[in-house]
Amino acid sequence: MKIYINNKSVETGADTLAALARELNLPDRGVAMALGTQMVQRNLWAETVLKEDDSVIIIKAACGG
Repeated sequence: MKIYINNKSVETGADTLAALARELNLPDRGVAMALGTQMVQRNLWAETVLKEDDSVIIIKAACGG
């Protein structure tokens, strides 16, 4: 299915945010995801279902200032 990750169109086989995180090899820590305009807590990623044309924002923490 086609979704948008950080405003870029991406084809994915993932059906949940947790599956998307695995597919993208995201680290276990230092990453946050939002679906649409709502941040989703990591403990809810496995039950947060993705649908065609959803918009996902992925934010990675960075050290420094």
